Amino acid sequence: MSLERPIEARQEWMGVLARASREQLERCWHETSTDAPFVELKPPETGLVMVRARSGGNGPQFNMGEMTVTRCILRGPHGVLGHAYVAGRDHRHARLAAAFDALLQLPEHRAAIMDRVVAPLAAEQRRRRAARWAAASRTKVEFLTVAREAG
Repeated sequence: MSLERPIEARQEWMGVLARASREQLERCWHETSTDAPFVELKPPETGLVMVRARSGGNGPQFNMGEMTVTRCILRGPHGVLGHAYVAGRDHRHARLAAAFDALLQLPEHRAAIMDRVVAPLAAEQRRRRAARWAAASRTKVEFLTVAREAG
């Protein structure tokens, strides 16, 4: 993650935190052992978002369906706001992701949390994604079309 591009770096760590499991974030939270105070500005709440897709990956967009999402906003140390949107209904997951987001915005916490939390979670997510792609690629079928000459 490039910290020279703060918006992209934040988008990336927020994605990693959202895709991590609550159990992984709980373990990381206990290992981080921060006593930073947090205030819930918007306590975790669950709602629906519309998922959009494209036909064939690049065709016209269509509404695929709704998805359950939980969001949370916390005020952390020095007044920084931590946001989280996570799939599903897990309020604790949303709180933990928002707390990590708030801490990651502070230079005094960023390096340690990136090394101990975000980087290992991102590596595990890449490994799982690669394993899924490898399993799916074994079922790939190649089609060959032979053109007939009109004669």
